[in-house]
This record gives sequence, C-alpha cells and structure tokens, in this order.
Amino acid sequence: MRSAIVLVGGEARRAGGREKYFFLRDGRTFIEHILGALREVTDEVVLAARDPAQCERFRHLEGVRCVSDIRKGVGPTGGLHAGVLAARGDLVLVVACDMPCINPRVLGHLFSLMDDYDAVIPAWNPEMLEPLHAVYRRSALLAYLEEPGHRSLREMVKGMRVRYVEIEELRRMDPELATFTNINKIEDLRRLTGD
Repeated sequence: MRSAIVLVGGEARRAGGREKYFFLRDGRTFIEHILGALREVTDEVVLAARDPAQCERFRHLEGVRCVSDIRKGVGPTGGLHAGVLAARGDLVLVVACDMPCINPRVLGHLFSLMDDYDAVIPAWNPEMLEPLHAVYRRSALLAYLEEPGHRSLREMVKGMRVRYVEIEELRRMDPELATFTNINKIEDLRRLTGD
C-alpha cells in the first residue's frame, strides 16, 4: 500500500500569514491540485496539521484524513511524525502543501525506484535535496522520528539508505520541472498565476 502525507501545518509567515493550501491556481486551490496528483499514485492521503482547529479547515475534502501534530513547535518533523503514525502504507510519499504543480508521473517514478532503499529523494546536487518531495519506507521514518529530540530532515536522511535521483532524470516526465514549484511568498503566487 502507498500512502501520502501532505504537510499543511506551517505557520505561513513568509506568505503574510495566509493559508497557502487555499491559494488558487486555475480555479482550484493548491490542496485540490495536490490531492488530484496524489490520488493517481497513492492509496491514501493523510494531511498533517498543527492542531485540531486547523484540521477543521479541511473537513470539506473527501477521501483524506487529517491528523494533528503530537509534538508541537518542531517544524516539519512534527507533522511528519504525526503523519507517519497515521499512515497505513509501507511506502510513504511526503509533500509540502505549497507545491501546487506536483507531477504524478514524477511521483510514480520515485515510487518505482524504491527497491531496497529507505528513501528515494530528488537531488539538485549533493547539498540541495528535496526531502519534502520524496518517497520513504515507513519503518525508516518511524525509526528516526520515534526519538523526541530529532528535528532535522537533513540528519534524518543521513541515517538512511537513500537512492538520490538527479533532477535532470526527471525532466523526461516533467520538462520544465514544474513539480518542484514552491510558493512561499505572495510574489511567488503572482508569478505562478500571472496576476
């Protein structure tokens, strides 16, 4: 079984406090775009939110489960921890909520490369990785995240058997590499939508 975890619990400081997952692109919210892509390649989707109040914001979405951070205030690893505990799949795709152009063909390719690895992670170069656009073995995530002090995605990845995928390899499926479009600020949104 394949699971997907979407990290939606960020504070959106760089976006002026606005909820990026509800930004619009082509008449649909970012979260709707993301869910559409994920449903093509996974069996379940788990949204990892800050708290139950934030989970309420997603009640209208069908076919997803929303869980709240168990460990508060520790950034993406807090959401990842709650999400992986809720996920039922052996393989877990992790994505951020501010990537509205994720490409299901790219995601499917990452899944296809898992073999005996703990993770398959796109890499621009040895220092610039995409850990929030990657596939992990659930057991490897749990092994790292069960320790309460662990907060670094970079440290987590260092302890895993990782298959790094050169970004250029993914151009075959996504020539413009739009799948990695990340919207952090209102200016980024304007560039994406042309508004």
